[in-house]
Amino acid sequence: MGRKKLTAKQHEFLQFLIDYTREHDVWPTYREIIDHFGYSSPNSVTQNLKALHRKGHLTRNEDGFHLAERYKEKNEPGIPIKGVISAGTLQEAVEADLGTITLDMLFSNLDRIFAIRVSGQSMRGAEIHDGDYVLLIDEDIPEGGIGAVLYNGETSLKRVFHDEDGLRLEPCNPEYDDIHIQPDVFEEVTILGRYVGHMSDDGIYRNSGSGVV
Repeated sequence: MGRKKLTAKQHEFLQFLIDYTREHDVWPTYREIIDHFGYSSPNSVTQNLKALHRKGHLTRNEDGFHLAERYKEKNEPGIPIKGVISAGTLQEAVEADLGTITLDMLFSNLDRIFAIRVSGQSMRGAEIHDGDYVLLIDEDIPEGGIGAVLYNGETSLKRVFHDEDGLRLEPCNPEYDDIHIQPDVFEEVTILGRYVGHMSDDGIYRNSGSGVV
């Protein structure tokens, strides 16, 4: 089951389940969940549980719902959320433990994403440099999009274009030449994945030009 992106309220609900089960080593009762979130009926609990199960964050068997295996570790990696701050008029800062920001929140379809380390500077114009880790998703590359392809036993990360002359792999660095692949050898080209972001010493980037997360 694929993992889908959670809403802020669903993430808060999931974080409560994680924190409670780690502290008490048992699943919270409906009454405890209702009291914690101030729900008016048990239906709100059921709907949240079903949503988390549908998105792959909970499992279910004859005994009920359970946390997915990856949440059973005692130290889930992530960036701690320390509170709420106003981006409008001046307001008092609200300090609270609101859980963590994880890769699940930054990237949807995380179970389909994989990383490859970049060698060379042909994509420097897209801020992808030698030694960075490019993040790819297992799907086709749109026209003009960045992606990884395998051709003639060699891999390449480029912008991909189709025209009457065949396939054109365009670097993002004028010091490198385009790679042209004739239509009659298209079957020898394998799409490895579409670029969704990359990791460098400066941080995590989502999509070309979207900036650091």
